[in-house]
Amino acid sequence: MKNTALLLAGFAALSLSACATAPGPVEVTRFVAPERAATLGQGTIFIESAPGQDADSLALMPYKSAIAAELRSLGYSESARTSAGQVASVSVDRYVMTAEGRRSPVSVGVGGSTGSYGSGVGLGLGINLGGGARDKVGTELAVTIRDAASGEALWEGRAEFRVADNSPLAQSKANAQTLAAALFREFPGNNGETIKVEVSE
Repeated sequence: MKNTALLLAGFAALSLSACATAPGPVEVTRFVAPERAATLGQGTIFIESAPGQDADSLALMPYKSAIAAELRSLGYSESARTSAGQVASVSVDRYVMTAEGRRSPVSVGVGGSTGSYGSGVGLGLGINLGGGARDKVGTELAVTIRDAASGEALWEGRAEFRVADNSPLAQSKANAQTLAAALFREFPGNNGETIKVEVSE
């Protein structure tokens, strides 16, 4: 009986540990210009760094590549800036959230504004970090799709994801693919709607 109790306690501890390190959901909020929704998911598109981002940043490359793959799957064709019908601006900010729940002032990315479309709407995530003892890497990804000729915002999406710093999903390529897949899930989504996309390692 004593050994059985010890085994059960061990399993319980392992279960709690797994829960503590499991990745949280990706929280996604999207805005759609209803009268232009029919123009989304088709034609040519150019992917660029948003204002405030380093256009040549190697840190942005996995995210731009993941976004490009998602856009192609939706029906877009990539083209040069001069011949694109639409432009997707990409902003990425990575940071460290300490085990105590404090956001580190040391950013591992460079944040940038994606414009004023949909601004003024609260995008607080309120993710429960649970009882995990590890620091977490947080990533905020924002994409704005605009009409290339007029500059009109057609669609904007923002996603945030926090994961333990030792998780495979904290690595740039996997992190980028996870966020991009969640951001463009059931594209274009409903205007102003926030969804949570569960992920697994």
